[in-house]
Amino acid sequence: MDITTYLEQKRQDVDRFLDSVIPAENCPPATLHKSMRYSLFAGGKRVRPILAIAAYEAVGVSSPSILPCAAALELVHTYSLIHDDLPAMDNDDYRRGKLTNHKVFGEAMAILAGDALLTMAFDLISRNSLDGVDAVAQIQVVQELAGGAGNAGMVAGQVADIEAEGKDITFATLEGVHRWKTGKLIRAAVRIGGILAGASPTALKDLTAYAEEIGLAFQIADDVLNVVGSREELGKDTHTDASRGKKTYPAFFGVQGARKLADERVVSAIQYLQNFDSKADPLRDLARYIARKH
Repeated sequence: MDITTYLEQKRQDVDRFLDSVIPAENCPPATLHKSMRYSLFAGGKRVRPILAIAAYEAVGVSSPSILPCAAALELVHTYSLIHDDLPAMDNDDYRRGKLTNHKVFGEAMAILAGDALLTMAFDLISRNSLDGVDAVAQIQVVQELAGGAGNAGMVAGQVADIEAEGKDITFATLEGVHRWKTGKLIRAAVRIGGILAGASPTALKDLTAYAEEIGLAFQIADDVLNVVGSREELGKDTHTDASRGKKTYPAFFGVQGARKLADERVVSAIQYLQNFDSKADPLRDLARYIARKH
């Protein structure tokens, strides 16, 4: 199966599950649920939940029991996008090719929709209805998601990113920002898949190293797209990093140098999967896809 077909099949699985658990638009409070669904179903690729699914399959077998946890990752990611787009943060007008949430529903409702999505993520992963998941693994999953999303993860990166605007930061600082802001939730996604599948300590260590490499490759590709891509490709306005005084990978290495660095990260990520068999091929292909098409 080629990666495009794999991504589409898994995206549909995730979307069907999300649609089944997110309240309908007419469910009170209706405005809140309209706002949540507006951003959640705006056309995202579902990279983070699919990474969790692919990691699960690389260790174990295909099973719908991963879907609640995979969906929770998308809820956290979408909440972060809604809040990132707010005037107090990146002040973006478009996301995934549509007006940003606060442009449609107002700032207050956008904040509350993000809050609700984040809270629902932890509701999903803490339910006692997760098939075949023992309590210890479930607690580990909760901790992974909290660590990836919170003050030691994505939020820490957002803080560092804001504080770095307009400053002549070092390359080490740039990498630190993105290991937190982008990398930590990707790391959590892959580790959650491994934990739920019962990965050995060695396998989980290799999956973690893989995730850390592709997390950086993902951000490098995003930085490049912000420079050379169109609004249709990026789903939002381009050249925004430069306008905000943000140092990015292309700023340090140029576009071609940044692309080369992303390719190197992909090669390194795939090497960490050498002890996995063909069931890990989707993870290998996802690494290449992230650098090539994100």
